[in-house]
Amino acid sequence: MTEGPKNPGEVLLSYFTYAHLPEDLREVSKLYADLAHEVYHRLPAGAESTVALRKLLESKDCAVRAALALRNTVDEYKPRPLKDAPQA
Repeated sequence: MTEGPKNPGEVLLSYFTYAHLPEDLREVSKLYADLAHEVYHRLPAGAESTVALRKLLESKDCAVRAALALRNTVDEYKPRPLKDAPQA
């Protein structure tokens, strides 16, 4: 018998795969996958980190759908280049 995920965070991480997506959608999804892995590996397992991952997953799904909608409205969708985030 194979051993399954040890905690809910591992299950949620499995939904952040992006290799199957077209390149433009993959770029959007990868941003969220990278952050999800940071959350998973830097925060202790527990209810709050699980909720953080679940809400990040919801946000990723919305962002990918927004990119898909944009792609369907223009001839050639090219994501805008990322700018440095403002420093807090």
